[in-house]
Amino acid sequence: MLKILQGRLKQYVDRELPEVQAGFRRGRGTRNQTANMRWIMEKAREFQKDIYFCFIDYAKAFDCVDHSKLWQVLKEMGVPDHLICLLRNLYVGQEATVRTGYGTTDWFKIGKGVRQGCILSPCLFNLYAEYIMRKAGLDESQAGIKIAGRNINNLRYADDTTLMAESEEELKNLLMRVKEESAKYGLKLNIKKTKIMATGPITSWQIEGEEMEAVRDFTFLGSMITADGDSSHEIKRRLLLGRRAMTGLDSILRSRDVTLPTKVRIVKAMVFPVVMYGSESWTIKKADRRRIDAFELWCWRRLLRVPWTARRSNLSILKEIRPECSLEGQILKLRLKYFGHLMRREDSLEKTLMLGKMEGTRRRGRRRTRWLDSVFEVTSMSLTKLQEAVEDRRCLACSGPCGHEESDTTKRLNNNNNNNNIARLSTPF
Repeated sequence: MLKILQGRLKQYVDRELPEVQAGFRRGRGTRNQTANMRWIMEKAREFQKDIYFCFIDYAKAFDCVDHSKLWQVLKEMGVPDHLICLLRNLYVGQEATVRTGYGTTDWFKIGKGVRQGCILSPCLFNLYAEYIMRKAGLDESQAGIKIAGRNINNLRYADDTTLMAESEEELKNLLMRVKEESAKYGLKLNIKKTKIMATGPITSWQIEGEEMEAVRDFTFLGSMITADGDSSHEIKRRLLLGRRAMTGLDSILRSRDVTLPTKVRIVKAMVFPVVMYGSESWTIKKADRRRIDAFELWCWRRLLRVPWTARRSNLSILKEIRPECSLEGQILKLRLKYFGHLMRREDSLEKTLMLGKMEGTRRRGRRRTRWLDSVFEVTSMSLTKLQEAVEDRRCLACSGPCGHEESDTTKRLNNNNNNNNIARLSTPF
């Protein structure tokens, strides 16, 4: 029954929700919003623009949805009456009791909150939140970041809302409008957990007598975003999390009952994904590559129980492990696949932010490495040629380094040993 209702409701959700909302939507995810955030900061840094972010935290957002107002919202969003009636019947007559150390309370009616664990709850909340943002006038507002003629003033993932503007006054105005409209529909901001981040000068803010904290970095959907827009901080953090995951597997990796190939697969399945989370949008520098290579070799040495004091070369470690693809190569593979995925889309927010330009002037001198520069470098193709190449999914259009022959460590080891290079693997888009 719920599956049928979800299928009927989905068409209205897809029609009404904008691209800036990526939560619980097919083909969208946290990586999209993380990439969008990094590209916005990259453009602002390149064209010398100050940008201001406000990371909104709602207090128990899903539990504060008012049922009576939810049905009104669905009606105004174009959901037909018969479907609203079916949804209302799911919620009518709900009661709950609280168990305490002294017994249970009397039963009471539930008039707020979407049902926990219900497959319809994400759709209902997304429509509810979208209606609030429309009432706040975010779509019509001229405040925001302008890239390629498009104005972006918010990015959302379910209840995680990020407001952005080019000035402190514009951001404050957006925040107050969202706060006021949210309060009308039962959603309250958690001022203590709502943060501000800016690349330019900022004054102290006070909302309802509480001062909002201005931060230099923020964990956005699981990835660290810093005010300088540098990915190195997140890469270091991910490598540290990878080390913790690796040490947590010591009991398995030390077992003599587990074969070496199985141990290698365990590391690739349980450690490397921790490091690679959100890596599609990283802008990796040479120093970051060295850190990634060093981490991978540390993992293989720990797996083989070979200490750094042992007189054993990295090349011999790699020969024993025989990994099909280096960690750096896997990260590059993800980046190229994501690039191809975005380029094949006709018109999308991600594609606009990736390729678009911002008004302003560049600094004199050598510019910092951009995300697209790494794609051009590894493929040795111009943007025009890449646009043609990505159209065919089956085409092995570019050859990307996937083996250890491209890592800085092994390059130094193999200066005079070309026969030891692992074969270069083609990377499809």
